[in-house]
Amino acid sequence: MLGFFKGQPNDYVLRYSGGHLADEGQGLTFWYLAATTTIVTVPTGSCDVPFVFNEQTGSFQDVTVQGQYTYRITAPRKTAALLDFSIHPLRREFRSDDPQRLAQRITNLLQTEARRAILRRSLEAALQESEAIACEVQSRLQESALLEPLGVELLTLSLLAIRPTPEVARALEASYRESLLRAADEAIYARRAAAVEEERKIKENELATDILLERQRQQYIALQGENLEKEALSKAHALQLELGSYQSLDPRLLLALSMRELAQNAGNIGNLTITSELFASLMEAKNA
Repeated sequence: MLGFFKGQPNDYVLRYSGGHLADEGQGLTFWYLAATTTIVTVPTGSCDVPFVFNEQTGSFQDVTVQGQYTYRITAPRKTAALLDFSIHPLRREFRSDDPQRLAQRITNLLQTEARRAILRRSLEAALQESEAIACEVQSRLQESALLEPLGVELLTLSLLAIRPTPEVARALEASYRESLLRAADEAIYARRAAAVEEERKIKENELATDILLERQRQQYIALQGENLEKEALSKAHALQLELGSYQSLDPRLLLALSMRELAQNAGNIGNLTITSELFASLMEAKNA
C-alpha cells in the first residue's frame, strides 16, 4: 500500500526502506510503501521534565529533591540508534515506550550528580543552597560527556525545593522558633539594660550638677564671708580713725558736739535723760 507522510517542522525524520536508511532530514515529506518502509521521527524541540527523588545529605539526613529540567535532542541520529523512535505512519504513535525512557535516563544521570553535590553538604547547607546545587549539577552535566551518548543537550535545570523528612522539619522549626524567642528575649534584655544605663547616666549628670552647684555655693559663701570681714575691718578702721581725731579734744567740747548731734537728730529721739552723774563724770575728766 502506498502512503504519504508529512513530517512536522520540529521532528527529525529518518526513512528506512528495506532495512536501509533511504532519506533523513528535518520535517521530511515523502511517499512510501507501507510494507517495506519504516519511519522514525525524533522530536528536536525542547522538552520539560519534572522529577522527584530522595537523597541523603552529608549529615546522614534524608531529603526530598523536587525540580524540573529542560532538554533538547541535538543529535537525532545518535538518539535514534540508542532508542526506538519508529512510529505508526497513520496513527502517528510510537511503536514502543523508548521515547519515555530517554527522559528517565537523563533523570538518572541528573540524580547521580545531585547525589554527589548533596553528600558534600550538611542538612542545613543543602536546604539553603538549592540554587547553588542546581548550578553545580547543570555545569557538571553540560561540561562532561555524560549526555553526549544520548545525543541530548541540557538547557535548564531548576531545583524547586529540597525538603527534609516531616520529623526533621518539625525539629528544625522548633529549633528555629526557639532561636527567634531567644533573640526576642535578648533584645528585651538589651533594651532594659540600655534603659538602666541611660538612667544611670542621667543620675550621674544630676549628681555632678549638684556637686558643681554646691562647690559654687561654697565658693560664694567663702567669698561673701571674706567680703563681710573686709567690710567690717574697713568700718572698724574708719571708726578708729574717726574716733582718734576726738581723743585730743576737750571733753566739754566733745559734750557740746554731742549735744549738737542730739539736737540735729531730735526728731528721731523719743526720750532722753541726762543725769547728774554724766555731768560729774565730764567734770572729773576735765579736772584730770
